[in-house]
Amino acid sequence: MASKAIGADLNQCLVDLRYLGHAVERLVKHEEMVRLLAPSTIWEPPSLLYTILTQPVKIWIRLLDLTFNSLRPWPKPLSPAIRVTSDIPEADLLIHAGDLTNLGSAEEIQAQIDWLNSLPHEHKVAIAGNHDRHLDPRSRGVLPLEDQQRLLNWKGIRYLQHSAVTLKFRGRRDLTIYGAPQTPASKRDDHAFRYPEGSDAWSDTLPRDIDILVTHSPPKYHLDLPAALGCEYLLGEVWHVQPTLHVFGHVHAGKSDLVGRLKGGTEVARWDESQQSLERALSRPDGFFRGLLDPRSWLDVSQIIFYGISSILWEQVWGGQSPRPTFMVLASLKYCDTDQLRNPARVVEI
Repeated sequence: MASKAIGADLNQCLVDLRYLGHAVERLVKHEEMVRLLAPSTIWEPPSLLYTILTQPVKIWIRLLDLTFNSLRPWPKPLSPAIRVTSDIPEADLLIHAGDLTNLGSAEEIQAQIDWLNSLPHEHKVAIAGNHDRHLDPRSRGVLPLEDQQRLLNWKGIRYLQHSAVTLKFRGRRDLTIYGAPQTPASKRDDHAFRYPEGSDAWSDTLPRDIDILVTHSPPKYHLDLPAALGCEYLLGEVWHVQPTLHVFGHVHAGKSDLVGRLKGGTEVARWDESQQSLERALSRPDGFFRGLLDPRSWLDVSQIIFYGISSILWEQVWGGQSPRPTFMVLASLKYCDTDQLRNPARVVEI
């Protein structure tokens, strides 16, 4: 029975690798993959050519990590499984990871609440994003006075703002969910729940017994573009908490660069030596010659290969067990920095 299970897992891994190969082939045919110039804003995905010229070693490190992760077992849900979605497919739990609106007025937010409340999911959870100005007293002042004074009716939506809720699913299982809206900002603006980039707004803020973490910001180096627009302090907190599922948004284009497209907006954080090596490698300075000539970059590559192969042998061949990983889901439906809803919804079972 064990050999059959291993064989099935290996067959699935081969299917995954063939899918990745076809995806790469399709991607390189796009004109956007060979643009030489930098993106017009940091929120746009860079071309493959530009990424190679500025991060020649990092791009291979990210692809190596993706390949090794594809060859490792996909986390299996507990029983009974709970189906979680970031949009309207059938599921037990619907999560909205912020930016309920564009301008952030109370009228817009209430309209979104009314729509979410009409959906059939057993439980619905939402947090704020940086566009939801009415929900943050510091940014609410930019709205008309009448709008500032309006009260919201959240109806059946569980709104989380630095708070947690434990939900029961038809008497089967309980899940504890924590939500926090803050995002780093490189300059002052009138958006909601902002803190200066490089400041620590996360350490020792998350409960240690949560199943699902919902933040608007991504953790650094995870589905946040090659520019790494996520927060390093949030990443440190997630290392401590290691929830079963982490849902976030904010960096819409995190699904649109080469590696983001291949991952499809979902990845698995393993919390092991391979994960540490990846994040350390991605923290190195950018630059074509700096990347190629820095011996630490090639040490990073060798460590990722070593830990990747070791993990595959341990889990797939010898049947070993690794620490339970975390599903990471970029829930943004908007395509890059546009108003087009082109990103598909993500559904996971935990």
